[in-house]
Amino acid sequence: MRLSAHCFAVTGLAYTPPWSVNAGFVCGDESTLVVDTGATASAAQTIHGYAVTARPSNRMMAINTEKHFDHLGGNGYFRERGIDVYGHESAQRSPEEFRAEIEEFAAQIASPARRAQGEEAVFYHATELANPNCPIRGDRVLDLGGCSAKILLTPGHTPSNISIYIPEDGVLYCGDCLVGGYLPNLDCGTLPDWQEWLLSLDRIAKLAPTTVVAGHGPVATGASVTDMIEQVRRLLQEAIRTGVTPTQPWSGLQPATGT
Repeated sequence: MRLSAHCFAVTGLAYTPPWSVNAGFVCGDESTLVVDTGATASAAQTIHGYAVTARPSNRMMAINTEKHFDHLGGNGYFRERGIDVYGHESAQRSPEEFRAEIEEFAAQIASPARRAQGEEAVFYHATELANPNCPIRGDRVLDLGGCSAKILLTPGHTPSNISIYIPEDGVLYCGDCLVGGYLPNLDCGTLPDWQEWLLSLDRIAKLAPTTVVAGHGPVATGASVTDMIEQVRRLLQEAIRTGVTPTQPWSGLQPATGT
C-alpha cells in the first residue's frame, strides 16, 4: 500500500489469532528503510519483494520497532542477504526464547491432528533467529536521500520500542506503541512501563503525523490518528488507576514476557 511519495505499508501479515501484524518501508533516492521484518521468513520475503520492486537500485536496510518476534522474526532473511538491521540495544532474543515462541504458536492450533502433524513448522519454514546487528541507544536520523527517517525512542509497551517518523511525508511507523482496533498489549509491563508509555504517546502526539502505521490494525489517517492515540491513552490511564489491564488482572509481581 502506497501512503505517500516515499512511504509504503505492508499490512495484515500472518501471526496468531486474532492478531495480524504490519510492516512497511520508506524509499529515499538512495536507500530504502524496511520497518519491521514480520514474524517469519515468509513474511520477510514478502516485505523484501515489495521493497525491491518499489526501488530496485536502492541500498536496503531494516529496523525493528521492538523485540517481540512478530516484529523481528524475519530478520534472518534480511541478514542472509547482507542487509543491516537496526534495533534498540535491548532487542536481543535468545534461541531458547525463539523455541518457546514456536511452542506457544503450536499450542494455539485448535486441531489435535494438526498439532500432532507439527504444522507450526510450515508457518516457521526457513525462519532463523537473527537479532539486530546495528544497536540503537538514542534518537538519531537516517538520511535516505531526498528524505530522512527520524528514529525516536518510544518505550512503554516494552523498553525496546522505537518509532520512525518521516517528516517530509508526515508518516509515522510506531510499532505497538499504538494499535488500531485491537486492545493494546499492556500485559508485558508494569506500572512504571505504563507511565513511560504515556510519555511516549505525548511525544507522538506532538509530531502531529497525518498518517500512522501502527504495529497492528488498519493504517490511520486524519482524525483517526488522534482517536487511536486517545484510545490507548485512556486504557493506560485506567490501568494505572486500577492496576488492571484491559485483557487480564495485573498482579504487580512479575510482568508477562509477551512475544
